[in-house]
Amino acid sequence: MTARIERLVTSGQFTLDGGTWDVENNVWIVGDDHEAIVIDPAHDAEAIARAVGDRRLTAIICTHAHNDHVNAAPVLADLTGAVIWLHPDDLPLWKLTHPDRDPDAHLADGLVMEAAGADLTVLHTPGHAPGAVCLYDPGLGTVFSGDTLFQGGPGATGRSYSHFPTIIDSIRDKLLTLPPETKVLTGHGEPTTIGAETPHLEEWIDRGH
Repeated sequence: MTARIERLVTSGQFTLDGGTWDVENNVWIVGDDHEAIVIDPAHDAEAIARAVGDRRLTAIICTHAHNDHVNAAPVLADLTGAVIWLHPDDLPLWKLTHPDRDPDAHLADGLVMEAAGADLTVLHTPGHAPGAVCLYDPGLGTVFSGDTLFQGGPGATGRSYSHFPTIIDSIRDKLLTLPPETKVLTGHGEPTTIGAETPHLEEWIDRGH
């Protein structure tokens, strides 16, 4: 059975470098009727657990460790018994939100996360954050881009732990190589496709180098 993708939008705040902003986050649930994984557990662990329902939650994958993407992770893990996954390069950011709780497992470039008919390949895409990742499933024709790529351009790089030339390299080398029809499911806002973003991104690449 092919996995299905569900979106839950949760609201809360993003805090970094002494500033706080109200945000809405996309929480992605990938799975079938029996098991699922959650991508980016934002703000409301109880709402996410309700959306998962009686399915077995096998993994909680954090595309990066900004607080608005990980703040519900420990509670969701406690509610479900699922394993929290994070790229180790984002541990300094994770510790800003969860100083007393480590992730359970480390993501790595090329690792394949399997659940309920989905095969999500981890693409390490630093820039927005050092340990930022995207998750690509060719069978679903989908990449979960976290905050690396949005409709209209790359994720923000104006705050600590971020770097504009690095995110441009990540997008050029890891995302623009995907088929143009690939759906891009983002950490905030509406989906897009690789093909729709390629013209904008070529301009960003020229600007970044």
